[in-house]
Amino acid sequence: MKRVIRTGQKGFTLVELLIVVIILALLAAIVVPQFASSTDDAKLSSLDTTLSNMRASIDLYYQQHGEYPGKNTAVDVACTATDGTGTGGAGAQGAQAFLDQLSMFTDEDGGTCSVRDATVFKYGPYLKKNTLPSNPITNVSTFEVVDAGDILMGGTGAAGGWKYDINVGKFIANDTNADASGVLYDKH
Repeated sequence: MKRVIRTGQKGFTLVELLIVVIILALLAAIVVPQFASSTDDAKLSSLDTTLSNMRASIDLYYQQHGEYPGKNTAVDVACTATDGTGTGGAGAQGAQAFLDQLSMFTDEDGGTCSVRDATVFKYGPYLKKNTLPSNPITNVSTFEVVDAGDILMGGTGAAGGWKYDINVGKFIANDTNADASGVLYDKH
């Protein structure tokens, strides 16, 4: 039986391994920041989409009722099922009336009911859930309702959440921080 003696390398040299590790480190340094940037872009896109959907719902409600949601009471004695509880105006009662009027069936005056009636409660619902989505930038779902009537209304801080004016129907992100382009979130 003959013995075969191999001459040549078995495996990689230390220099070759170091070159591969350096190349991988350079690629990681280039690629990883791109993922962080895409996450911020996704949050900003989600914010713009949520604002657009909410504003469209508010505008449709206004077209059908002549008033913005949350301004008038959502309580309706004619409802034979569950009706809204928000009495309207600025503050917590306006926020509840806003949610009731956008997420339940409504009559011409903004009274709400959980059951559709072809003659009385024939409008809506404008939102499919009885909760507001969280602000995708801050992940906060707080909701401030004001009655200032200021079309140029801005946010009140960096706490996040939403802000809404019942007199002009303006719905904004309640956040005065700026995105990567320098645009304030409450100006989106």
